[in-house]
Amino acid sequence: MAIAVLATCSTPQALRAQATGDLGLVVERASGSLLVVDQSDRASIGRITGLGDLSHASLVYSPDERFAYVFGRDGGLTKVDILAQKIVRRVMQAGNSIGGAISDDGRLVAVSNYEPGGVRVFDTDTLEMVADIPTGCKTIGLVDVPGTKFVFSLWDTGETWIADLSGDAPQITKIPGMGANPYDALVTGDGRTYIAGLFGEDHLTALDLWQEHPKPQTILPGYAKGREGLPVYKMPHLEGWALAGHDFVLPAMGQHEVLWVDARTLKETGRTATHGQPVFAMARPDGRQVWVNFAHPLNDTIQVIDTVTKKIIHHFEPGPGVLHMEFTPRGHEVWLSVRDAGKIMVYDTGTFEKLREIEAESPSGIFFTARAHKTGL
Repeated sequence: MAIAVLATCSTPQALRAQATGDLGLVVERASGSLLVVDQSDRASIGRITGLGDLSHASLVYSPDERFAYVFGRDGGLTKVDILAQKIVRRVMQAGNSIGGAISDDGRLVAVSNYEPGGVRVFDTDTLEMVADIPTGCKTIGLVDVPGTKFVFSLWDTGETWIADLSGDAPQITKIPGMGANPYDALVTGDGRTYIAGLFGEDHLTALDLWQEHPKPQTILPGYAKGREGLPVYKMPHLEGWALAGHDFVLPAMGQHEVLWVDARTLKETGRTATHGQPVFAMARPDGRQVWVNFAHPLNDTIQVIDTVTKKIIHHFEPGPGVLHMEFTPRGHEVWLSVRDAGKIMVYDTGTFEKLREIEAESPSGIFFTARAHKTGL
């Protein structure tokens, strides 16, 4: 019997077994490929090709961390197997898409579209479409919330819609009055607070999704009042928001600063002047630091802010075109995509020492599999 057990453990299938919790994917935007990376080894371990236009791509993971669902700018939705390092299925579901989300139960994946607009929802196993939610305009800020629900906003009408897909047909709740031209949005990890950034107005708008009838609440009114707006070289990404202690840290659109907002009262608590226009302001998982990158032409720089003092404690220049950051799950390291240098750079978040460089083809988004277990990511 013991010999039989040993023989079973020695099969090729057992030898090929690999855990997924230490893995991640890096979008290689110029070549339409994904670089498979291992966090512990700080190394690339493979490449998946044939994913089309990844110039503004993002992805989400299945609950078991094995499959990723990639949202391409060309409207392609691609399911990839991280362990086999290959495409499982691919559908062209729209003409121009801008991100997506996966339901809390892992059964549905939703895609936010610019062209033809609206949100389309697919079965995660087969990628067959199970719901089409037309809006007549561009949709942005698509996130998942508990209860098999998706929340997204409409650029043209200034509305936020909540789509409940827990039943046989989508149930849509429409919330008007969010403000002019929402360009991105975030949701807190508990699924309660949804915040939309506005391109057409000088404030942001929040919703308390725990309320039976959520109502728009203005936050940071007139945050740029009295100051000349700068040309917006790149929209801030609110999905790179930071929650540090009791404060949200949000990039200010068209300004050289980040804004601090009390997460309980939604009142401003401070501002920190920065090197340039922030794109991502991301908190280390313990909330003690916020790392900020910047829009062109100052996109070679990273600044680190201490969240107790709200002061910059470190400033360095990893290289040209720093597009994205991703922390390891406990925050001891941060990985940076430095597009124009063709590298992923890994830094120690305590000492700021560079630990490794990994070759990559025009890297942008970095996505570790720990995201599979976080709402809104």
